[in-house]
Amino acid sequence: MARSGKFWKTESTFAYLLLLPALIFLIVFMFYPIVYVFFMSFFKVNKLAELVSFSGLDNYRYMFSKPEFWQIIVRSCMWTALAVAAKTVIGLIIALLLNVDFRGRKIVRTLTIIPWASSVPISAMIWQWTYNNDFGLLNYTLQSLGIMSNPPIWLAYPRSAFFACLWVDIWCGIPFMALVFLAGLQAIPQELYEAAEVDGAGSLAKFRSVTLPLLSGVLTIATLLSILWTFNDFNVIYILTTGGPGTSTDILITYIYKYAFQYLRFGPAAAMAVITFIILLTVSIIYARNYFRRGEIL
Repeated sequence: MARSGKFWKTESTFAYLLLLPALIFLIVFMFYPIVYVFFMSFFKVNKLAELVSFSGLDNYRYMFSKPEFWQIIVRSCMWTALAVAAKTVIGLIIALLLNVDFRGRKIVRTLTIIPWASSVPISAMIWQWTYNNDFGLLNYTLQSLGIMSNPPIWLAYPRSAFFACLWVDIWCGIPFMALVFLAGLQAIPQELYEAAEVDGAGSLAKFRSVTLPLLSGVLTIATLLSILWTFNDFNVIYILTTGGPGTSTDILITYIYKYAFQYLRFGPAAAMAVITFIILLTVSIIYARNYFRRGEIL
């Protein structure tokens, strides 16, 4: 017994030593920056990102006093809600189609993952060329088909630029949702569908009474991840419009970047980062409470 205890202690020590590099990495590159940004939000900060003097809630008051900041919060929420809703609905439809046995299904599944497997900055750059007014494929196609004789300059006007960016984000995110939903659909026992058919249930009734209830856990986790990623989607907007025209397509993450690295106002930028963290933490807690309340993980 003594030898066993000594061996266990040695094994535990060795295990902790193996975990130590990863722990150091997390502390240096994740926890320390988070804590530093939190403290920075309560200080006056110089252009070298050094804490100068304690300022309390001045950075927060400054941001809350700007009407533009509230507009960007509303736009960030609208951007996330529209994108996640579209990704969820379209992804679920694609998953249902891919779950049906048909010839060439494996090839279609492989093609479906391409937008998600591709680098988001590269995808955004391709779409930027697609939207180009002079040689872009979109305007060329619209003119060739006679749909529009004079297509708009998509990224030059606030509303069209916002929805152009929104579509690119949706396009990049649909494959992930579709594949996650497909995995969830394949985990549903076929016996339940057969039992529903015996009871006289049609396709819509089976979807409502079998598919949705058993897919609810997957839906919750997938939509939560999509909310977190979409709310912080910097690449698409910054590559396509850099937040323009003006700040009409800025969301919180691009606005934070501008304040920190273009205006060199690190204090207000840190305050916005903390606000973003609080918003996403609140959403995550609400999702987690609903998830565990239904007894999905016990």
